[in-house]
Amino acid sequence: MKVLLQPRILVLILFVIAWQMLAWWLHNRFLPPPTAVLATLWEQILSGDLFRHLSATLGRVIASFSLAMLIGVALGILLGSRPRWNEWLDSLLVLALNIPALVTIILCYIWLGLGETAAIVAVALNKIPTVIVTIREGARAVDKDLLQVADVYQLAKLQRFWQVYLPQLYPYLFASARNGLALIWKIVLVVELLGRSNGVGFQLGNYFHYFDIKGILAYTFAFATLILILEALLLRPLEQRLNRWRE
Repeated sequence: MKVLLQPRILVLILFVIAWQMLAWWLHNRFLPPPTAVLATLWEQILSGDLFRHLSATLGRVIASFSLAMLIGVALGILLGSRPRWNEWLDSLLVLALNIPALVTIILCYIWLGLGETAAIVAVALNKIPTVIVTIREGARAVDKDLLQVADVYQLAKLQRFWQVYLPQLYPYLFASARNGLALIWKIVLVVELLGRSNGVGFQLGNYFHYFDIKGILAYTFAFATLILILEALLLRPLEQRLNRWRE
């Protein structure tokens, strides 16, 4: 009972109830009730199609997310700690931030072919600039006094980085990771819609051709729920554990 009364869960329950009532009132095929969407979702589970497409999309999300975070964090630290590098690369960063995701996806498919490499690179390229911006601000906010203390104790460079420098970036890292996860899976769907033969985006394209709203909503909520579970079971506990030193 306590779980159901938690604000996060309660809001979702109220949303589903409001959706059900609105669907009954409108009685329109373009707004199916939650029960109809759940029925479609159950059919996809029984057929095995849901897990096949979800796993394909999840694999692309993890690969592109990891690539974007690794490159973005490294460049963000570089630009935040080296003013000269930031001065030279800032205009390119602003340009990258304003290139539409669709343009990047199309160009990657043309240059690299309609394969997994092009799909993952296209998604990562769309996320890297936003990671750089967030981490750059974190690198600028690093407490120089703590670094001087590390120098006084003559810590090795790697020890200084992992124990003094990096922990100060944790809030920025997790903010970037959380926003990145929400953004990347949406871009992955577009990538799959345009050039892949499996995945949630591919299925949404098929349902769109037949105006199957139940199928569109079933796959959308299935993958959104999966992302929420990953955040709740992985990102949030990891963030709390790593930021414990601030308490």
